[in-house]
Amino acid sequence: MKNITFLISFLLLCTFGYAQKPPMPKATMPAAKMTKADKPKQVASPLDSSTVTTSDGVTINIRYGSPSLKGREIGVDLVKPGERWRTGANETTTIEFDKNVTVNGQKLPAGKYGLNTIPGEQSSTLIFNKNWQQWGTKFEEKDDVLKVEVPNETTIESLERLKITADQTGKIHLGWGNYGLSMDVKADQ
Repeated sequence: MKNITFLISFLLLCTFGYAQKPPMPKATMPAAKMTKADKPKQVASPLDSSTVTTSDGVTINIRYGSPSLKGREIGVDLVKPGERWRTGANETTTIEFDKNVTVNGQKLPAGKYGLNTIPGEQSSTLIFNKNWQQWGTKFEEKDDVLKVEVPNETTIESLERLKITADQTGKIHLGWGNYGLSMDVKADQ
């Protein structure tokens, strides 16, 4: 009887002990042997953002789709002069201010806006539109709240993807290819 009790206890102990063993990790395929189908797909125009609180207390939040040049030329194949552009890809690029601000000296109330651009030969127009919940290619001019003309910049480094940044001084910079635009945002006193 002691042998049977010992055997049952031993079997139960082994069974419960084995059940507590962690599962073995799955083998992964080395990157060199991965096929194209195994690799994660890249998004054509990934979502990007820039958020900063300026030295004068304004929180700026920018959200945009970041398209690539893919061998195309700005002003020829993309973003043609005189044509309104969504300033990004896919949904409307949004820019939000938590306080009333001035943009290059022009007043803009606190809020969230769609950001569009009309590129020109020497300067471009940045447009803040109150309708920010729309697809990027639909524009209602009647909803434009502010238009700011800024000089075009030529950059030394060419950027494959559109990049929009904001810093603590309130400077917002848009760069793509060798093309750039900047605007200054300040708290409206």
